[in-house]
Amino acid sequence: MAPASKADKKAALDAAAWMFNVVTSVGIIIVNKALMATYGFSFALSVVVDGIILVKDGKSKCTTTLTGLHFATTTLMTVVLRWLGYIQSSHLPVPELLKFVLFANFSIVGMNVSLMWNSVGFYQIAKLSMIPVSCLLEVVFDKIRYSRDTKLSILIVLMGVAVCTVTDVSVNVKGFVAAFIAVWSTSLQQYYVHFLQRKYSLSSFNLLGHTAPVQAASLLLIGPFLDYWLTNKRVDAFDFSVASLVFLTLSCTIAVGTNLSQFICIGRFTAVSFQVLGHMKTILVLILGFILFGKEGLNMQVVVGMVIAVVGMVWYGNASSKPGGKERRSHSVSRSSGQQKHESSELDDKV
Repeated sequence: MAPASKADKKAALDAAAWMFNVVTSVGIIIVNKALMATYGFSFALSVVVDGIILVKDGKSKCTTTLTGLHFATTTLMTVVLRWLGYIQSSHLPVPELLKFVLFANFSIVGMNVSLMWNSVGFYQIAKLSMIPVSCLLEVVFDKIRYSRDTKLSILIVLMGVAVCTVTDVSVNVKGFVAAFIAVWSTSLQQYYVHFLQRKYSLSSFNLLGHTAPVQAASLLLIGPFLDYWLTNKRVDAFDFSVASLVFLTLSCTIAVGTNLSQFICIGRFTAVSFQVLGHMKTILVLILGFILFGKEGLNMQVVVGMVIAVVGMVWYGNASSKPGGKERRSHSVSRSSGQQKHESSELDDKV
């Protein structure tokens, strides 16, 4: 009875973590859309939030300033929680921290520049390629072995999302380079989240406490200059109103949950599972658009793609959880490391 109860508890916590990520990701999309469309704040993460496109015309307004503010708010949250005693002191070597921040910042800028220089169709293809790249990283560095059913389920997910989202495809040299950098930096950043949590026994809050200040400082330093290059507008010249400041504050507040939920989910599911399940958010956004805006953008092709993708996701969840579905080929991680990971996972469960 106890093992079953423990398994049920884990399943409930996994579902709660995933719903936390979905709600915060969709919430920040809605707030940022209002911030851009209604109040004209063009210094927002205007194209992609957590891999979901915010605009259809493929025109990026900017990439970094608001993201820097998001991480500054996250830093403030971790400082307060550490002061209150909810976050214990932990260690992360500076070289590891700098590598993570480098991957993360290239991911943020690369994803937006990729869509700015490419068509939406090619951007979607590049985003889909993150799953095979993440699989490759796990196979090479973690010695993970996937069963045939797990591989086929991932392929079905890719096919379904491609049918839903890929339309016109055009690419140029600089667009291809931007997409290549975006795909690899994002995959490495997400792999590194799981790697650092496992190796250094870091909870999601601890890891954010180490990485958010450096990301905030670097993005706020380069953000205004990069944004001016992309928009020919200066962020300090923006005419702020009370309403725009309210939405800006709301965006930063929700971003704390988005950043935290991403670390929690990757820590619990690994980067590959996070990518596979992440496409469910794309499906949910399409369904939400249908509910709010009627039949615009919804046709038989999209419906078929949704069905294929959902079938693939269900199959992946079942196949990867079976014995041999997804397992390590070597047991290089020690028992003490596993125990430390369990302790850090318990802290995330309490959150």
